[in-house]
Amino acid sequence: MENFKILNIGKTLFWLSFILGNICLFGYIISGNESFAIGGYLLLVFGTMVNLIAFFGLIVFGLLNQKYKRDSIRSAMILLINIPFAILYFYIGTSILK
Repeated sequence: MENFKILNIGKTLFWLSFILGNICLFGYIISGNESFAIGGYLLLVFGTMVNLIAFFGLIVFGLLNQKYKRDSIRSAMILLINIPFAILYFYIGTSILK
């Protein structure tokens, strides 16, 4: 696998999760439609699973292929940037829904 492709895995999953989270949060804030809140919750559950699988997959790939270790770990660390956003959006979402 090329270094470019490895980095794109982390970047793509980061941006996909980030954009979908923003759509759910701001969609609910602007429209008040609870479907956005439900979608955000489902995104939190399933997005967490997908990101964890990708994270551990990238770490294992980097450990097994020393040539790509640095890029695999870098790509996995990009995925971790979503954690503070997910916590913040969860807190905002639960405080709005109360």
